[in-house]
Amino acid sequence: MLGKKNENSIDPDEIFLDSSNLPEFDVHQFEGRIEKSIGQRVIVYLGLFFVLVSFVFTGKLWSLQIAEGESYARRSENNRLDHFLIFSERGIITDRNGVELAWNIPSGNDSFPIRQYIDTPGLAHILGYVGYPKKDESGFYYQTDIVGKDGVEKFYDFIVQGKNGVKIVEADALKNIVSESTIYTPKDGENITLTIDSRVQTKLHELMENLAHERGFSGGAGIIMDVKNGDILAITNYPEYNSNILTEGSNTDVIADYTTNTGKPFLNRAISGLYTPGSVVKPYVAIGALNENIISPEKEIISTGSISVPNPYFPDQENIFTDWKAHGAVDMRRALAVSSNVYFYEIGGGYKDQKGLGIEKIGQYMKLFGLGENTDVDISGEAEGVIPNPKWKKETFDGEDWRLGDTYNTSIGQYGFQITPIQMVRAVAIIANGGIMTTPHVLKHEALESKTVSTNIDPKIIGVVQEGMRDAVLLGTAKGLNMPQVEVAAKTGTAELGVSKKRVNSWITGYFPYNNPRYAFAMVMEEGKSDNLIGSLYVMRQLLEWMAVETPEYIQ
Repeated sequence: MLGKKNENSIDPDEIFLDSSNLPEFDVHQFEGRIEKSIGQRVIVYLGLFFVLVSFVFTGKLWSLQIAEGESYARRSENNRLDHFLIFSERGIITDRNGVELAWNIPSGNDSFPIRQYIDTPGLAHILGYVGYPKKDESGFYYQTDIVGKDGVEKFYDFIVQGKNGVKIVEADALKNIVSESTIYTPKDGENITLTIDSRVQTKLHELMENLAHERGFSGGAGIIMDVKNGDILAITNYPEYNSNILTEGSNTDVIADYTTNTGKPFLNRAISGLYTPGSVVKPYVAIGALNENIISPEKEIISTGSISVPNPYFPDQENIFTDWKAHGAVDMRRALAVSSNVYFYEIGGGYKDQKGLGIEKIGQYMKLFGLGENTDVDISGEAEGVIPNPKWKKETFDGEDWRLGDTYNTSIGQYGFQITPIQMVRAVAIIANGGIMTTPHVLKHEALESKTVSTNIDPKIIGVVQEGMRDAVLLGTAKGLNMPQVEVAAKTGTAELGVSKKRVNSWITGYFPYNNPRYAFAMVMEEGKSDNLIGSLYVMRQLLEWMAVETPEYIQ
C-alpha cells in the first residue's frame, strides 16, 4: 500500500498553525498554549504545607482535649444549666382581729405571687401598694423584689418582703429538662398585725364620703387612737386610691385619673395633710395661760362680740377682732365650751389690763403638745406643719414685722397655723391621759412599747381643760356629741380659709369615755362651704352611734 496516504497523519502546517488566526480563542484561559507538567519542587512545597496544617490541627486538638479539656467540659456543663429565681412570698397583713387585709395568690405562670388587698374602702393609705419585679426584653430580671410603695407596705417592707431563692435546671441539647435542684431556698416575709379595726376604719370612711358628697367638702381625714399606748384604732382618708389597681398597674385610665384628680387621692391627709386648725388649738393656749399664771380658771372676761386695738398704720383708726357671737362674761371652762374668740385673744395676746402669753410662749406650748412637729408615726410621708412666729413671718412675707393682731389670730388657730390630723389626735390624747405624750403607731406587737414623754403639766391644770371640753358637749359647741351611749369630751373648730373666707375646715377633736379615757379622736372635713352647719361633729356622732351597736367593746 506504498504510495497510499495515511488518513490519520498530521501535517506540520496543522501543528504550527498560527493560533492568533483562530476565532474566539480565550488566551486568559490558557487556550492555544502548550501544557507543561508540574515541577517536582511544587509538589514538595505542597506536601510540606499539608504536613504543617496537620501539625496545627493536632496541636489544637491536644490543647482542647488534654490541656484545657476540664475547663471546657465545665463550660459545656454550665451551658446546659439555667439559673432561675424562686420568688418569696410577702408576709400577710391582718387587722387587730385577724382579718386579712393583704395576702398573696399564685400567678398561674410559675412566676412571682400576686399581691391582693381587701376589697373594702378606707384602707388604701394605711396599707399602700407594691411594685412587681421587672425584666428586660431578653427576660432578665433587673428588679427581683416585690417592693412596698406606700403605707405599711413601704414602712415595714423590711419585715414583710422576704428573700428570694435560686434553683438550677439542667436541660439536654433539645431543651428537655433533665433535672432540677434548689441551691438557695426562698424565705417568705413575716406576717404583721396592725392595731386598726377594719370595721371601724371602713365605717369612718363611709361616713366621711357621704358627708363630702352631701355638703360639698373636698375631702377629709379621721383618726381614733388609744390614749395610753398610741395604738391607732382607725386612720382613714377621703378620697383614696385603690391598692389593687395600683399594684396590678394595667388600668392606665384609672391611674391617670388618680394623678390629675383635684381631690388628690394619693394624699394621705391624716399624716401629710396640712390644715388650718381654728379653735381646736384653744385648749393648749388655755393650758399655757394657766401654767404661766396669766389667768385663773375662775376669772371672767366679757365678750361683747369683738375687741378693738389701734391700727399701727393709721393711728386714728382701729383694727377690730371679732368673736363669732357675743358670749357675755365667760371664765375659762365656759370660754372653752362656747369657743369664745375674745377670751383667747386676751389671754393669748393681752388686752388692756389682761396680760397675754405672747407669741413665743404660745409657740412653746404648742410644741410641748406636739403641734407643728412630726409624731414619728410608722407610716411614710408625715408632714411637719407651721406654728406662726415673727421669724416665720419675715421669711414668708418679705420682711414684714410681727403685729399684735398676728398673735390674736394665732391664739385662735388662724393666720399661718398649719397642723396635721395625726398631730392633733396625739395632742388631744395628752389632755385625756393627764399629760403624757405617746407615739402613734399602727403595728401591733407585744414587744412594742410606745415612746412616752411627760409634759410635766400639773394634772389640776389639765383637769380644768378636761372640764371645759366636757362642758362643750353638755352645753356648748359640741352638743351634738351629748349622747346616752358614751360620755364624750370634745372641742370643735371652724377654720376660715382664704381672704374671702367662703370655705372652711370643719374640725372635731376629743376623747371618750370622759371619766375613764380610752380613745382620743381628731377629724377634719376639708374646704366646705362657710354657711354649712353640718361637718365633722356629725360624722363623729354617727360613728359613735354605730360603734355602740357594732363594736361596743371600744366605748364601754
